[in-house]
Parts: sequence; structure tokens; C-alpha cells
Amino acid sequence: MVVRKVWTFAVASLAALLASAPSLAAAAVPTSAQLQALEAALNGSGELSAVLESGPGLDVTLVELRRRSLKQQFPDARWQLTTGKPLRDGRSTVQLQLSGSRQEGPTRYRLEAQQQLVLGSSGGRINAQTVIREQSLLRSGEAELPVSLLIPDAVLTGQRYDVDVLFDEPLEGAVAAGGLVALTGQQVNALESPELQLGALGGGGLFKSVQAPFTPSAQTWAILLVHPKGIVSATKRVLVVADKAQLNP
Repeated sequence: MVVRKVWTFAVASLAALLASAPSLAAAAVPTSAQLQALEAALNGSGELSAVLESGPGLDVTLVELRRRSLKQQFPDARWQLTTGKPLRDGRSTVQLQLSGSRQEGPTRYRLEAQQQLVLGSSGGRINAQTVIREQSLLRSGEAELPVSLLIPDAVLTGQRYDVDVLFDEPLEGAVAAGGLVALTGQQVNALESPELQLGALGGGGLFKSVQAPFTPSAQTWAILLVHPKGIVSATKRVLVVADKAQLNP
């Protein structure tokens, strides 16, 4: 068994993940101009405070700290905001894509992350958010190792569920190792990299059965896969809800 440190780059680039944030069904939807201004500000072409103000689920100071941290680790990081699919209750969503890379010695790391958000606006500035889905993938090596994160977006309180991460291509005799750990809220907010205990993988991936907390909240998992052709690090947020209707928003 080997202990390895894994980089975990939380995709959340707007605010802390507040599972108790209220529904934004009655909030005004941000305009296209507001989303364009937010994208430009995230990419360094404007002040975030001119586009955002703190409100339910949204801490502008934390947004700026996390944006700077990501830019330090990935100097070419780029955010893209597009209109997403509406939820079943009719709320409009925004799809956030984050990409970036960094060079560390001879190794180049590539980051890809996604979020689905519900944003609220006061009219002048965006002032509320709810995170619906999020995950990130960080890869190293020349080969673009394809992996699948078979992890639910939401589960019921106390439910046992599977956290499975698979290599999409056969190992063909290659020896791979992996591990996973649940991140604390502090680690997520600070973009901290925890240490993981790795074990040999069988069956082409990592398979783990875990239990959700008994109170509504959110769990964020950090996964590390080590393959002869490169390393894959992933994070995935799982919303823990008490109502079955919230499992498929």
C-alpha cells in the first residue's frame, strides 16, 4: 500500500457549496449580458464585484480567492458559461466549463471541470446560486486516458451507493493503482490536496460502496488512478437529500 498525494481541484469557481442554500425558484434569471460579463470577469477581463454580490449560496470574497488559486495553479485556466437545460421545476440553469493546464518538470497536467448551476439575480448583479451537479478531471501523460465516473449526482440520506471509476479501455496487462477519499468542506473551499492510500486495481477500475450521511448535505469525493501511461485525478460532488423528488432535478 502506498500513500500518494492527489491534486484535487474543486470545479466550483463561483462560491462555497452550501447544501442548505434556499431554492431560487422565485429569483430573477441572469441576462445573457450578465453571463457574458461574469465569464469575462472570471477570465480576468473585469472585476467580479461589478458582476456579483454576496447572497444565498454565493460569497464573492471566496469566489475571488478560489479564482486566484486556480489561476496560480493553472495559468491558462479559462471559464466558459452557457445556457443549460431547464430543471423539472422550470428553473433555468447555467453550464460552467473550466479548462486549464500546468507544466511540472517534464509532466503536463490538463484540467477539465463542469458545473450545472441555478443562478439568481437582483437585477443589477448576480447574487445567488445553487449547485446542481459538478465534477472535475485532471490528467497527466501523453495519452488522454479515458475514464468514466459512475457516481450519482444525488442520493438519499443514509443510502449506500457505489463510487466507481473505470478505465474505458482494457488494461491489457498494465498494473494500475487507485484510491479515493471524502473531502471536508474546508478542503473543498481551500482547493487542498489530501493524501490517499493506493491499492492495486482489479477489473479495470476502482469500485467502492459508501454510505451517505443521515442528514441532508453534500459529499465531495477525490479519486486518484495511477496508470503506466499517466495519472488521472477526479473530484465529484454528490448531493445528499431527504426527498426522493430531489434525486432527479
